Parts: sequence; structure tokens; C-alpha cells
Amino acid sequence: MNSSKLLQLAIPLVKSHGFTREALARSVLHLPKPHPEPLPDISVTALFGRGDDARRALVNAWLEDARCRMKDNASASASMRRVLHARMKTNEPVLGHLPEAFALVATSPGVLLVDPLPILRHAALVADQACWIVQPQAQEMTWYTRRASLSVIYLAAELHQLTSPNTAESFLDYLLENSDAAEKAIQEITLFSSYILRSWKGLAKSAGVL
Repeated sequence: MNSSKLLQLAIPLVKSHGFTREALARSVLHLPKPHPEPLPDISVTALFGRGDDARRALVNAWLEDARCRMKDNASASASMRRVLHARMKTNEPVLGHLPEAFALVATSPGVLLVDPLPILRHAALVADQACWIVQPQAQEMTWYTRRASLSVIYLAAELHQLTSPNTAESFLDYLLENSDAAEKAIQEITLFSSYILRSWKGLAKSAGVL
């Protein structure tokens, strides 16, 4: 059984089932020749990993799919603003599940230590994709400088979206249009850290660590 194919089939199920083992189990119901019932948990473990490792696999597959769709949905003359707005709109159907998803990818498997690098990498990859879409001929140094700035701006806007979705687009516009946006973005990320921490504590308690 192809785990990559099942991950793709599970992605649309995140809206209704979250980033859960259940979503992965139900993926086989959407095969060209559907299974009569969801996968047993032992099969989910065999295909995707134990416990929250399987959920992390689904989160990472969803994030990769969202990045791929940035290019698919962009027009030839797309602006940076339109590209990043479209990426944030992809979050909307699963917005309620994203805080726990970010907490999952920021948690080291087995020890539940918070590691911000996966979240930073996610933002960098979004900025990377956006820069290639908007400025495919940019010189190397210019591209790296722009990507670093956009990475911080996008991460702040996305985290803002989780707590204040109605103002997320205007907040992103503000960050893109103001020269002091990076400082404001860093403040936003700092403010949000407690929100992610609460999600992480929930995971730790469910695992019996706290």
C-alpha cells in the first residue's frame, strides 16, 4: 500500500477530521477501489509511524501540498501580495486545526521538547516559493535578502491569522508595505509564542508528560 498516495487522499479529510490518525485511517475509503472500512490503527502505525509521528507526517504533507498549490494558482503576472494572500487563504478551511498542527511539528518526537526550526523552515519554504513565482529571474543575492525578509513577514501574518483571522489580510498588507515591518513582525511572533505553548502543553498532558 502506497503511503504517499494515502497521504494525498487524507489531505482533503483534514477539514473534517483534523490532522489525526483517523484522517489517515479513512484515506483508504477514497481510493479508486475504496476499502470497505478505515485502516486499523496497527496499519496506520506501519504506514505512517507511531502515535503523533503519523500526525506529523500528515501535517508535513498538507504544508507541502499548500506550497505546490501556490504555483498552480498563480498567474504569470502575480504580485507578492496576491501570492501570499492566496497561500494564507489555503489555511482558512483548516484554521481551527493549525495551532495544534504547528505545535506538533515544533515538538521533538518522543521527548516533547519544543523546536522552532520546523516552523521557521516552513515559513522560509513559503517565502522561497513566493520569490520564485514573482521574481524567477532575480539575482542570487537579491533573492536571498528578499526571501529572509518575506519569511519573517509571512510567519508573523500566518500566526496572526490563527488568532485574528478577520484582520490577517490587512496585517499582511501592512507588513509588506512598511519599511519597519520586520520589527513589527518579530513582535507578533513573540506575542503568539504563548498561544503555541498552550497547544504544546495540551499535547504533553495527553502524552502523560505534564
